[in-house]
Amino acid sequence: MKSVTAFLRLIRWPNLLFILITQLLFYYCIYVPLHISPPSHSSEFLFFLLCSSSVLIAAAGYIINDYFDQQIDAVNRPGKVIIGKLIKRRWAILWHWILSAAGLSLSVYISYRSGIWLISFINFICIILLWFYSTTFKRKLLSGNIVIAFLSAWVIGVIFVFAGNYAFPFSGWKAGEIADPRRLFKFALFYAGFAFIMTLIREVIKDSEDMEGDRKYDCRTMPITWGIPAAKVFTGVWITMSIAALAILQLYAWLSGRHIAAVYIILFIILPLVLLLRDLYRAESSADYHRLSRLVKFIMLAGILSMLVLKYTL
Repeated sequence: MKSVTAFLRLIRWPNLLFILITQLLFYYCIYVPLHISPPSHSSEFLFFLLCSSSVLIAAAGYIINDYFDQQIDAVNRPGKVIIGKLIKRRWAILWHWILSAAGLSLSVYISYRSGIWLISFINFICIILLWFYSTTFKRKLLSGNIVIAFLSAWVIGVIFVFAGNYAFPFSGWKAGEIADPRRLFKFALFYAGFAFIMTLIREVIKDSEDMEGDRKYDCRTMPITWGIPAAKVFTGVWITMSIAALAILQLYAWLSGRHIAAVYIILFIILPLVLLLRDLYRAESSADYHRLSRLVKFIMLAGILSMLVLKYTL
C-alpha cells in the first residue's frame, strides 16, 4: 500500500484528475450542446480513449520530471522526494516508458480509427517535449515555461482537433455535425488560451518559489537570470492583460443576456486575478510564492468549471 501511495504521489494524481475533468467538461458542456445530433457511441468510445491517452502521457511526464529533478527537489522540497527514497530510479524510468508507450499507442489507435493523424503526431511531440523539458528546457530562460504552457493548452486543443473535425474534411471522419463550427473554435481558442496564460503565470511564480535549488544547480530561470523584480513585472503584465480581456468578454456576455456566466467569471476568476496581482508585488518569501501558486491553481479550476455555467447558455 505504501508503494501504491508513493506512485500516486509521483504521477500527481490530483493534476491528472484535473486534466480528465477539463477534457470531459469541454466535450460534454461545450461540444455536445453545439451538436445537431448526439455523438455516436463509437465517437464517445474514442473520446474516452483520448482522455486516457492524455492522462497516461501526463503521468509519464511527471515521472520523468521528478527523475531528473531529484537533486533539485532535495533542496526545494526535501519532504516530497519520492524517487530514490520510496521508488527506485530504475522502476521510475521503466514506468515512464510504459506509460508513454501506452499513451502513444492509444493515440495511434484513435488516429487510425478517426483518420486524424494530427492527434498521434502531436501527442508524440508532447512525449518528446516532456523528456527534453525535464533534461534541458526547464533549466533555460522561458523555454521550459512556454513548453509547459503549450502542453496545458493542448489538453483543450486535442479535444477540439478530435471533436471539431470539420476542419479535417480529408480524413473522412465524422464524429457528428456541429451547428456552428465557428463557436466551437472560439470556445476552444478561449479555453486553450486561458490554460496557456495561467500556466505561464504559474510556472514563473513557481520558478520564484524554487530559486534556492535552481540556483544551486545552475538553472537559468527568469527570476535567476532577470531578477525577481523583472519576473514580477513579466507576470504582472500577463495578469493585467488577462483581467482586461476577461472584463471585455464579461461585458459582452452581460449585454448578450448571459448574466449568470458573467457574474460567475467576475466573482471566481477576475476578482481572484486582481487579488493575485496585488499579492504578487507583496511576495517576498518562498512561502508567499507557494500561496500565489495555489491561488493560480484555484483560478484555473474556476475557469474550467465555468464550462458548466456556459453549457446552459449555448
